[in-house]
Amino acid sequence: MDTVFLKYNPAPTLQHVQCPVLALNGSNDLQVPASVNLAAIKKALEKGGNKNITVKELPALNHLFQESTTGSPSEYGKIEQTISPVALNEISKWIKEQVK
Repeated sequence: MDTVFLKYNPAPTLQHVQCPVLALNGSNDLQVPASVNLAAIKKALEKGGNKNITVKELPALNHLFQESTTGSPSEYGKIEQTISPVALNEISKWIKEQVK
């Protein structure tokens, strides 16, 4: 595994983002824990002065935004759903709000 990826801190880059941002995480995401990830994204964007930030934790969704029981990567291949309608709805609603 590339250790540079593991050491990368996105916060300084996020502080320069001024466009609208939608940050989503599934509550069952074991690869990128929602509570830590979403709070850090929001904090970095706010520090940079971004005022159009939406962060949302989606219940029972895994890293791939699939409805899951445990969130374990071993479940990925067993779940027939490509992406949860809940995630698609959130993305769609956010886009429609941005283009008003």
